[in-house]
Amino acid sequence: MTDLTSLEAELTGAVASAADLPALDAVRVGALGKTGSISNMLKSLGSMSPDERKTAGPAINGLRDRVGALIADRKAALEASALEGQLAAERLDLTLPAAPRRKGSVHPTMQVFDELTAIFAEMGFAVAEGPDIEDDFHNFTALNFPPKHPAREMHDTFFFNPDAETGERMLLRTHTSPVQVRTILSQKPPIRIVAPGRTYRKDSDQTHTPMFHQIEGLVIDRDIHMGHLKWTLETLIGRFFETDAVTSRFRPHHFPFTEPSAEMDIQCDRSGGELKIGQGSDWLEILGCGMVHPNVLRACGVDPDEYQGFAFGLGVDRLAMLKYGVPDLRDMFASDTRWLAHYGFSPFVAPNPASGLS
Repeated sequence: MTDLTSLEAELTGAVASAADLPALDAVRVGALGKTGSISNMLKSLGSMSPDERKTAGPAINGLRDRVGALIADRKAALEASALEGQLAAERLDLTLPAAPRRKGSVHPTMQVFDELTAIFAEMGFAVAEGPDIEDDFHNFTALNFPPKHPAREMHDTFFFNPDAETGERMLLRTHTSPVQVRTILSQKPPIRIVAPGRTYRKDSDQTHTPMFHQIEGLVIDRDIHMGHLKWTLETLIGRFFETDAVTSRFRPHHFPFTEPSAEMDIQCDRSGGELKIGQGSDWLEILGCGMVHPNVLRACGVDPDEYQGFAFGLGVDRLAMLKYGVPDLRDMFASDTRWLAHYGFSPFVAPNPASGLS
């Protein structure tokens, strides 16, 4: 019994001093494992006489139960302590601001749409929209395209199959000008609108994609002339590129829906790998524009002798490339989140003239 008493005292001290779960498990194996000290005592009961077993059996089993209970209690205490330590180490203070993370960004094209819309809204323009799928009248005929114009050919326009009954072919609009036609047909002058949206043409290279974005403007009123157009566009470019130094020139051009027609160039400097507006001696073609053709006004039921107007169109994706230094247009449609993380904008800061556009 003296041996049992001293063994119990030894094991009790070992259990109490176990600093962690692995140390406690080592004590358990040393006492209650297959070759443990208590297990060996239980095995020795077979060699004892019946009288000895009556005395030693209960004493050894009692020791086993007491040591097992001590180990279980110590294990529960160590597990509770470990859990408290883990919770303390992983504690998160919810009152602190979250770490900066960028889960989503505004695409540069959408950013430029918002910037242009803010500028035009300040200038008194309303936003008009129309369908992506158009008919020949709104996309070509009403805009003074001749029947054999190259833009009507299959190599430039995405046509649908002809209608089984009428034979008419619908198409994906090649510009947002059909929105201008729909606006003139549905509203009486004066009209001052911009038409942002997607457009489609069969073209793909470093500066062209089959689907791209445009924003077009239209003003219809009495006594409208090229001076109004020039002021509007120079004001637009100055505010968009956030500079007061805008020098422009208008080169004669041809568009079926405007007469006279022009392409607008702005003075710039391309040296040093940067585009600087209003500096240097280079010129950059930025948009097409002109006075609304009388035939377009007549097709929409407006008397060109009473009302005149101007129209212009800009490639939104190209403007984003110029302003934010995007080298290849195709990357803007590649769905690469790394690219968007680099070029994207915060969705929580809307462009406005008061706090700035970009």
